[in-house]
Amino acid sequence: MHKVPLPIAPDHPAFAGHFPGQPLLPGVSLLAAVLEAVLDVPALASQIGHAPRIGAAKFLAPVRPGAQLVITLDASPRGVRFEVREGQRIVASGQFEALS
Repeated sequence: MHKVPLPIAPDHPAFAGHFPGQPLLPGVSLLAAVLEAVLDVPALASQIGHAPRIGAAKFLAPVRPGAQLVITLDASPRGVRFEVREGQRIVASGQFEALS
C-alpha cells in the first residue's frame, strides 16, 4: 500500500470557471493526479502499462480549494485500487485495470 499526500492549491487552474462562486475540482483533474501517483511507483505503473484504463471511478464528495488530500494506492489482481480522502471523508475511489 502506498500513501501519497495531495494538497490542492487554492489557486489551482482547474478551479477557474468550475464553478464561479462554488469552486470544485473537476473529477478529471483528480483522476489525473491519481494516475500521476500510480505512475510514480514503478511496480504499480508496470501493472497498468502505458495505456491505462479506468475500470471504475466514484466521486463521493466535492474537493474545494485548499483541500489536503491523501491518495492510497493498493495493487490487486485486477489492477491498482485507489482511494482519495480528505481527513476521514472519502472523496473518490476506483480502480485502474491491470494489463491483460
